[in-house]
Amino acid sequence: MKLTLEKDGRRYSFQTEKGMDLSISMNPKGPRAWYVEPMRIEPVRTEQFLGSVAEGGDVNFRDVYFNPHGHGTHTENVVHIVDTDFPVINSISSSHFFANLISVELKNQSNDWVVSEESLAGFDLNVEALIIRTKPNDHSKIQRQYSGTNFPYLTIGAMQRIVDAGVQHLLIDLPSVDREEDGGALVAHHLFWNVPAEPNFQKTITELIYVPNEIADGIYLLNLQVSNFANDAAPSRPMLFDLEEE
Repeated sequence: MKLTLEKDGRRYSFQTEKGMDLSISMNPKGPRAWYVEPMRIEPVRTEQFLGSVAEGGDVNFRDVYFNPHGHGTHTENVVHIVDTDFPVINSISSSHFFANLISVELKNQSNDWVVSEESLAGFDLNVEALIIRTKPNDHSKIQRQYSGTNFPYLTIGAMQRIVDAGVQHLLIDLPSVDREEDGGALVAHHLFWNVPAEPNFQKTITELIYVPNEIADGIYLLNLQVSNFANDAAPSRPMLFDLEEE
């Protein structure tokens, strides 16, 4: 189906059946971070009921054990770092956003690999949503085990550029925007959400996405689908759609 929309006096169209999925499947063999165990999906077994057709049950009826921050693609809001009750779904004011997908080269800084302010030079960051694909980029990201690896992260300068540009929804193919071990400072998170000065409850960060190499950099329509969990983070499914200006 072809739909049209308007933005800043311009008219665009997109095909609803041609979405490109940036989420990583949440499964027992998927990526992990923060030392969590692999996610588990297990049939319910009681004296009265068996939730496995393969084992003779009438239906498949399974319990799922996972951590939204540690397993697969997820979206989080400021409640990740402040003590209040505001589920992440409440931070999604619209289901669709104009987004810029950029591919950035990691820089070596004090033996860390980082997305630096220099990495972002030359890119248009003045968008509702910014999607960062780090390079090198390969399919191993959908199963990578990040715990204890000192994985890449955003420098303060890079995050400041993103904040200054007015980005509301940040998506990245890393487990965190901050360094894995930073003594709990989480400086980039605090900067993005303006904590503690004036916490912003309408901005989100989506982590552990995967952007296949065949998707070119550029402006897209982003459909950010977030599960309705009463939590600071929830599994999510970002979808990109090509835009055609009419």
